[in-house]
Amino acid sequence: MPTKKSKTTKEPKNLDVEINKAVAALSYIWILFLIPLLLKRKSEFAQFHAKQGMMMFLLSLLTIIPLFGQLLFFVLLIVSVVSIVKVVNGEWWEIPFVYDWSKKFNI
Repeated sequence: MPTKKSKTTKEPKNLDVEINKAVAALSYIWILFLIPLLLKRKSEFAQFHAKQGMMMFLLSLLTIIPLFGQLLFFVLLIVSVVSIVKVVNGEWWEIPFVYDWSKKFNI
């Protein structure tokens, strides 16, 4: 009689994620998205987060707009902190709206 796999059984972690999550976390610290984008070209995990980090950086340029910019700054700050935590935990988090825009860049 075949046994079913338990949903609580942990699968082996992806080696790419384990090796590159520290560098991928840099993606969400302003212009440091360039480090994983340029240095980790073969890492799908690092590139995924670097492209989202690039979109976050481009959005941060809008923070110079009075009032709107201040609100945007705090939103981007919160999203960046959450993103860094998720990267360190090895998650492929698709940031709402930002992920859709980042898919359009084929860098």
